[in-house]
Amino acid sequence: MILIEDTDTLAQFCAECASAPYVTVDTEFLRERTYYAQLCLVQMARPGNDDGDAVLIDALSDRLSLEPLYDLFRNPNVVKVFHAARQDLEIFQVNAGVLPKPFFDTQVAAMVCGYGDQVGYETLARKIARASIDKSSRFTDWSRRPLSNAQKAYALADVTHLRTIYESLSRQLEKSGRAAWVQEELAILMDPETYRTDPESAWERVKTRSTSKKFLAALKELARYREIAAQSRNVPRNRIFKDDALSELAANRPRTLEDLSKSRLLMREARKGELAEGILHAVAAAEELAPSDIPEPRDTSDRRNGVEALAELLRVLLKARSEESGVAQRLIASSAELDAIASGSDPNVPALRGWRHEVFGRDAMRLKRGEIALSANGSNVVVVALP
Repeated sequence: MILIEDTDTLAQFCAECASAPYVTVDTEFLRERTYYAQLCLVQMARPGNDDGDAVLIDALSDRLSLEPLYDLFRNPNVVKVFHAARQDLEIFQVNAGVLPKPFFDTQVAAMVCGYGDQVGYETLARKIARASIDKSSRFTDWSRRPLSNAQKAYALADVTHLRTIYESLSRQLEKSGRAAWVQEELAILMDPETYRTDPESAWERVKTRSTSKKFLAALKELARYREIAAQSRNVPRNRIFKDDALSELAANRPRTLEDLSKSRLLMREARKGELAEGILHAVAAAEELAPSDIPEPRDTSDRRNGVEALAELLRVLLKARSEESGVAQRLIASSAELDAIASGSDPNVPALRGWRHEVFGRDAMRLKRGEIALSANGSNVVVVALP
């Protein structure tokens, strides 16, 4: 097992990879204690069966720069193959402002090829490469050195079997004519905006049923402050304060340190000093928000008016179209998209564009307009045109 710990050796390996049609890539990182992921290890393999065709790159070595790897990422003649790549790509985009192009994600391809929703690497390794993965090292501390032989073997397995998986899925896509479908999905992962966390929209990830404008204004400003504080300190956002404390603060809207001290859910560290001042400032800022800047309450009236029944019919149609096309349901349309189609007069969702429109979206809108109905033919759901 080759462990690369210096820039010259990495540059040599990447130069050799430049003549390969593709390379497989994976990473190991830590994120439990930081806001931004700490890259610890990069695994990479090129086509072939020799020992030197797969390597481990020690991203923590003080003798190594990843620039040769980034140069390979920019090479338009070599496909960079990942599995479930979003977090890996986020690391490279945040750390170096680079995304690998051209790029292939075997999880996305497997969902198009009929392997189910968000199929795992171990499943594809078993079904396609006929290999079993020892998962015992998955949750080890990848920042500790030296790496154990078990860690190295586990890490290498993530890219060696990926070669067989990629070649098999590529053949299936070529046979089915669906390669363009996969590329349409990968374009989202190739957009740098996908990895930008905007503090202004941080409130959207907090679950709440409140319709109070004052509550929502405070929620927005407090979530914004928490995101900025977490980013600047490079700590998880729940280390600033957790969601339940955020909702409590938005409801009570403390004005003074004394008010803040009465919080039941706020951690002790956030009741004094810079964090406390930031919380009070956010609450005050919420009072000054223009009406147009205050979040709109999440409207549930449509569901009470019968839209939920239409959404359920759309779910039945989605299941039927998924089984018919062999494409994973989640890739065709999310639950939120089905709700948007059911409730919106002109919904702008991915399920109504591109290949999804062909597979599902066209009939979804026809169902909504009452132009078709769903019927049962044994165990199958069939679409029936209405006069």
